[in-house]
Amino acid sequence: MKKSYLIVLLAVMISGYAQKKESQTQDIAILEQKMASKKMNLRVNPNTQNYDITYHELRFSVDPANYYISGVVTTTFTALSDLSTITFDLTNQLTVSSVTKDGAPLTFVQNVDNELVITLPTVLNSNTSATVVISYSGAPANGEQAFTKSIHNGSPVLYTLSEPYGARDWWPCKQDLNDKADSIDVYITAPSQYISVANGIETTTPIISGPYKTTHFHHGYPIPAYLVAIAVTNYSVYNQTGGTIPNQYPIINYIYPETLSSVKTQLDQTPLILNLYESLFEIYPFHNEKYGHAQFGWGGGMEHTTVSFMVSFERDLIAHEMAHQWFGDKITCGSWKDIWLNEGFATYVAALVIENFDGQASFVTEKNKMINNITSKTNGAVYLTDAELTNVNRIFDSRLTYNKGAMVLNMLRFKMGDALFFQGIKNYLKDINLAYKYAKTPDLQLHLEAVYGSSLAEFFNDWIYNQGYPIYNITAQNLGGGQAKFTINQTQSDASVSYFEMPVPIRVFGTGGQQLDLVLNNTINGETYTENVPFTISSITFDPNKNIISKSNTATLGKEKFELTAAQISLNQANDMLTLNLSNGITIEKTVFYNVAGQRIKTTHSATNWDISTWSTGVYFMSVQTDVGSKKLKFVKN
Repeated sequence: MKKSYLIVLLAVMISGYAQKKESQTQDIAILEQKMASKKMNLRVNPNTQNYDITYHELRFSVDPANYYISGVVTTTFTALSDLSTITFDLTNQLTVSSVTKDGAPLTFVQNVDNELVITLPTVLNSNTSATVVISYSGAPANGEQAFTKSIHNGSPVLYTLSEPYGARDWWPCKQDLNDKADSIDVYITAPSQYISVANGIETTTPIISGPYKTTHFHHGYPIPAYLVAIAVTNYSVYNQTGGTIPNQYPIINYIYPETLSSVKTQLDQTPLILNLYESLFEIYPFHNEKYGHAQFGWGGGMEHTTVSFMVSFERDLIAHEMAHQWFGDKITCGSWKDIWLNEGFATYVAALVIENFDGQASFVTEKNKMINNITSKTNGAVYLTDAELTNVNRIFDSRLTYNKGAMVLNMLRFKMGDALFFQGIKNYLKDINLAYKYAKTPDLQLHLEAVYGSSLAEFFNDWIYNQGYPIYNITAQNLGGGQAKFTINQTQSDASVSYFEMPVPIRVFGTGGQQLDLVLNNTINGETYTENVPFTISSITFDPNKNIISKSNTATLGKEKFELTAAQISLNQANDMLTLNLSNGITIEKTVFYNVAGQRIKTTHSATNWDISTWSTGVYFMSVQTDVGSKKLKFVKN
């Protein structure tokens, strides 16, 4: 999901978003925070945990010109314990007129806790199913603005957006991430001049009755309440085709007539991105139905299953909401603590579009922007605490949930390698215990560990559950003989992590324009590495491809800390010629000679041969300084 977060700025942000292309995921992630109050006293309703939803038939009557809904919701559920009553989430601003079961009326009450409590005629035994029919109407609650009436180009539009806690504001439901209806049928009755949109596919031609038209959508995949959505206005429809033979499916775009011609080129990116995602992961999860977009007035987008609601159609917004069809809609985060499994994935997968369509340089730029945003503060974890669950702005925090979640995935890819990382994600997506169901962070970890062959507990503890990032200090030393020594030291921005263990990428450069990339597997502070480098290092760069979350790093070339090892002298006593032998590629900067009393007797700069025939017999010392270090040598003239 991508949404704006300040009510007072909504009009400005929508206008600005439409006029200015926010081409990078970091820029538009800011728009995804819920336009609601920061603090919400809502959690999973304990009174709805004793049954499992299996089916909804949703019949809504609406007019985009009026802020009003009347509905008949038929819900089939299975008791998880013996039930004498059943409770649904529903705002008390909507009025229930009747509840029936098997055609017989039931007693019910709407309480101040925004619950509809229905008394069953007899005790419903555990593991037994039943169906109730709820008729209701009224002006939906607007606390979360989940049900919105607006205007575009003089025409009325109505749309819904329920994430995270808004479904109850416009229909009686079980507002719980961990209970998906196995399927839904949605019937929207509206004035016949309008086109209606909902999840799934139209199974029949809309039925016109007088001034009204009823459109039926069937969605045959599991879906949670927050992803159920409707929209109604005078849409123009732009059809495309996704997938490849034999697995093709319709792409149906519902666009405001005044903007259709200007966004067709942008919409034409849709099948290309779908094909990329299918090549990276698997076939589109809802290919038996449709994919598409419905334009709406919110500042951003929302990944309603099979039809993303969009304020505009920049490629990165299309890519982000489409990615949610795999990560969020097919596999939904099992709790709001795990929201990064939705949003971190969608952010990173959208960045893969940049990598594959625009090239590595653009991908590096995008990762660098995310890193800069993440490290703008020294703390913050990807995984949420209990105390943070009522703060919508924290749930949808662009720095932590989106960007840090995305870059953690990038670091896992870097640590594991492309083949293992993408295979692990494919296995995660096809796991029958997760597919079209729910996942929590340990589920992803297990699938990645299974292909990696080693524990990733240290990584997840450091980067998901704890806070901050490392600051690296890397020193390189030329040793000669085609070798160099590297030392890595690290400090941490937050005390919650004692040490970030990571493969550390560096790039070294030579005086002749040579370049070599190295990866140093760093696990402790002060760790040293001797690596083969077939040239003299003149400079060093840390993480040139921006694969690690870090900040204020230093990478330096040291010359004095290690002595030159590959240096030998020879003295021809017959002609008193002294020769210094060095490995190829080493440059002498200065040589100083001393007698046994410590007196300096000669200094040269580039020479490697010296005539010492006029020197007295005795012991001498020479200090050789080169571009790779220094060495003290001793010789005797007879």
